[in-house]
Amino acid sequence: ASASASASSPVPPTIISRESAKREDLSRSERYSAQDWRHNIASLPHSTILREVRNPLIWMSSWAAVVSVVHRYLRRSYPRVADHMTIPGAPHSLLVSAIGLLLVFRTNSAYQRFVEGRKIWEDISSTARDLTRMIKMYEEQIGKEKRIRVQRLLAAFPYLLRHRIKPNLLMRRLKGTNFERNEHSLLLYDDAVMTDYDLELATSAASEESDGKSRRNTRPLYWVDRRTLPWRLLPKQALEACARAQNRPLWVCDRMAKEIQTVPDQPNWTSRERLTTIAMLNKMSHCIGGCERIHQTVVPLNYARHSLRSLTIWLIGLPLALVKDLGLATAPVVWVVAWCLFGVYQIGYSIEDPFQGTLRLSILCDSIRKDVIGDEFFRDTAFIDPEKFYRKEEKEAVAAVAAASASGAAQGGGHTGNQYDTGFLDDEDGEEGEGQEETQPEGASAGHSRKVL
Repeated sequence: ASASASASSPVPPTIISRESAKREDLSRSERYSAQDWRHNIASLPHSTILREVRNPLIWMSSWAAVVSVVHRYLRRSYPRVADHMTIPGAPHSLLVSAIGLLLVFRTNSAYQRFVEGRKIWEDISSTARDLTRMIKMYEEQIGKEKRIRVQRLLAAFPYLLRHRIKPNLLMRRLKGTNFERNEHSLLLYDDAVMTDYDLELATSAASEESDGKSRRNTRPLYWVDRRTLPWRLLPKQALEACARAQNRPLWVCDRMAKEIQTVPDQPNWTSRERLTTIAMLNKMSHCIGGCERIHQTVVPLNYARHSLRSLTIWLIGLPLALVKDLGLATAPVVWVVAWCLFGVYQIGYSIEDPFQGTLRLSILCDSIRKDVIGDEFFRDTAFIDPEKFYRKEEKEAVAAVAAASASGAAQGGGHTGNQYDTGFLDDEDGEEGEGQEETQPEGASAGHSRKVL
């Protein structure tokens, strides 16, 4: 019987802690410590930076291999020619400091842009939370329908901003006029930010300034499925108008501001609350400009070209300075040096525009959407009136204790509270209590005290 009972009893599930679950695989993308050196070395063949700089590495290592083989042949056959083939290492020693300064300055400037981009999206997230709290607190004055419209517009804002500063791969090009529009398709133009290095735009602007004639280039037409994000978040009345807008996140800010501006004055809703809410929308509009500034403005091309040219010339001459001492080992050494220096340059290039993959904008957008409308059911419990928040049973319990305390104080029975509470009584109340306690029988006083407790 015991065996059958043990066989029929359910086996408790194995609980895996969160820390052990993280350490089971090798994908530690959040933090790296010195203990991860083995994982970093093992994952070097799959490195993104190595894949991006492999072409210059192959060229530099091949050049170093040719130099080492030719030097070895000339050293055996023509020693004097081999001696003239090498150069001293002093020039490279003098230039290495300048090369390091160029690379460090570029990387630092790119990292500052990365940090600034992350701060901008942090401001968007914080402002969205504050604005959601504001409209939830004044839902009675704003109106439930208007509050829902503002929330849906606010949830769609980060997605529209991401599509503006990052190429939107979800839009499909509309080719020709044979496209049959169904109930789920939405036609729109590409909401791309104009960059300051676009030659076509620069030529068009210069011609307009010289002859005064406007030259509007035809824009390609795209279509999207309105059931996808962020289009399904937009209210039906605002969907078509937002799709036709040139700057869609700015249009959403203007629409939300108009919704707030039309709320009439009420006892609990005045110009102070209205201006406070519009100030939050102005802050989100400033975030659009900050993202556009980082995306549009690149590191000066003269500086970038000079840094890359200097690094390339320095690496081309490096095998000639090392082949005399290293011989055939020149090519591997040059490969390692080129990987380090070209990798630093490529890191600066990658984080120069953090919105193109360095920052996980999709995760940030989903987080903001969940804060605005995703957790709405449970978050609404925080905005319940404090008088209605507590349960009825708790109110009745508190009322019963208060009634018992009041009745004990009125009858003059034993101590209903802490014995130290007598220090807060008036002199007259203390004397009356002492007199009543002396005239009362012992059993009555003790029984009353036990009843109250």
